[in-house]
Amino acid sequence: SPTGFLHIGGARTALFNWLFARHHNGEFLLRIEDTDKARSTQAAIDAIFDGLDWLGLKPDQEPVYQSQRIDRHVEIANALLESGAAFKCYVTQDELSERRERGQLILQEIKSGHVEGDELVALKAAANELVGAFRSPYRDGIAPKDGQAKYTVRLRAPDDTDLHLEDQVQGNVTTAGQEIDDLILLRADGTPTYMLAVVVDDHDMGITQVIRGDDHLTNTFRQLPIFSGMGWEPPSYAHIPLIHGQDGKKLSKRHGALGVEAYRDMGYLPDGINNYLLRLGWAHGDEEFIVQDDAIRLFGLKGLNKAPARLDFDKLGAINSYHIQKTEPATLFNLVLNHIQSEGDVTSTQEKRLKSAISGLSDRGQTIPDIAKAAEFLLCERPIALNAKARKKLKGDALERLQDLSTIFETMESWNAEAVARELDTYCESKELSMGQVGPALRTAVTGGLPAPDLDKTVAWLGKEEVLGRINDVLASMKQE
Repeated sequence: SPTGFLHIGGARTALFNWLFARHHNGEFLLRIEDTDKARSTQAAIDAIFDGLDWLGLKPDQEPVYQSQRIDRHVEIANALLESGAAFKCYVTQDELSERRERGQLILQEIKSGHVEGDELVALKAAANELVGAFRSPYRDGIAPKDGQAKYTVRLRAPDDTDLHLEDQVQGNVTTAGQEIDDLILLRADGTPTYMLAVVVDDHDMGITQVIRGDDHLTNTFRQLPIFSGMGWEPPSYAHIPLIHGQDGKKLSKRHGALGVEAYRDMGYLPDGINNYLLRLGWAHGDEEFIVQDDAIRLFGLKGLNKAPARLDFDKLGAINSYHIQKTEPATLFNLVLNHIQSEGDVTSTQEKRLKSAISGLSDRGQTIPDIAKAAEFLLCERPIALNAKARKKLKGDALERLQDLSTIFETMESWNAEAVARELDTYCESKELSMGQVGPALRTAVTGGLPAPDLDKTVAWLGKEEVLGRINDVLASMKQE
C-alpha cells in the first residue's frame, strides 16, 4: 500500500513471503495496491522499491499496479451483478453517516445507565442493527425512487452460513456470515475498491499463498465471498501476529516503528535486519544467528508464532554485530569508509590504515557508525590532542620508556602485529618491566586516549611512520612543560 514508507512490519511480511517462495522454488510477487489514488504517492512507491532492494527481496516478476487493472476489476464486478452475487445499492453516504450517528447516540444512551429492562434490550438491538454489519435495503431488488440516482455495486454478504478459514498460523477460524457487510465493490463513480481488486488480482496473478498481518483477518472473511461468488479457489492464508513494542502495545513511532531506510541510515546491515525480522515471530529451535541460505532452507509456516513479537533493539544490535563480523572485509571497509566520508574528508593514507585494520575492528560495534567510531584513532591528525587524564600517564619514567620504544621501532624492518608484540615483550624483559608499566604510555601516545584494540595491532595498523611521528610529538610536547 503506497501511502507511506516501507514500515519494519511490512518488511518482515515481505521477508516471510520471499523466504516461503524461495523455500518452495516458487515466485515472490509484488503488487502495488494503489486503488486509493488520494493517499497513494510516487514517493511511497519509490520507498517500497528502495527498501525491498536494499533488503535483497526483489520480486521475480515486474510489479503489478492495481490502478492499471481497473477495467478487469469492473468486468468482475459486472459478472457478480449478472450472477446475483452482487447488486446495485442506492444508499448514499449521507444516509450511511446518519445511520452511524443514530447508532452512536443509542450507544451513548445505553452507557449512561439510565435505561433498563425491556427498554435496554430494545435499545441494544437497535444499536446492533445500526452500527453492526450493514445490510442494504436494496439487496432484495427494491427499486430506487429516482431512476437516475447514482449507485454503488455491493457484494451480497452471506446471511445464514458461517465462514470458515483454515489459517496456517491462527488455525481454524470461524465468522458468522451475518457479521460481514454488504461491502462495496464499485464506488458510485464506477471505480473498484481495494476489497474487489485484491481478490481479482490474487486470482489473475495465480497467487497460491498469502502471508500477511493478522490485522487483515477480517478482510479475508470479507474477501472469501467474492471468491465464492466467482467460483474461484482462494489462496491459502497465514495471518501473522503484528509486531509490538517492548511495552506490549501495538508498534508505533515512539517504539521505533521507522521505515526501512531509517535502519539503513542507522548503520544496520540488510543481513542483520533480515535475520532479526526472521526471528521476530519465527523460530527454529534455539538458533539465533541465521544466514540467508540457512533461512531459505529452514523456513516454514509451522515455525511462525501465534503471539505478537516485541521489537528489541538490544537483540537487533547483537544480531547485526554478528553479521558485521561475517561481512567480507572489502565490503565492510567500503561501508565504514562511506560513513566516515559522509562526515568529512579522508586522505589516501587514512584510507590505507582503515583498510589494513578493518578485519580487526569488525567485532568492535553493533552498527557501521560504531565501527567508524572505533576507527577514530586511525584517522587522527597529528599532533594528537591529549586531555589531562592522558597526560597523567606520560610523567616520569613513562617518557623515558617512550623514547626507548621510539628507538626500537625506528630500527624495526618487519612491521606487523606479531613483530611489534615480540619487540614489546623483549623490551619489557630487558628492563624487567611488566606490560602494565609500558603499555599505557605507548597507547596514550599513539591514540591520544581514544578507544583502540590490542596495542600490537594498534601500532601495526597505524604504520611505522605515523607511530614514530605520534611518539615524537608527545615527547616534544611533554618536554616543553
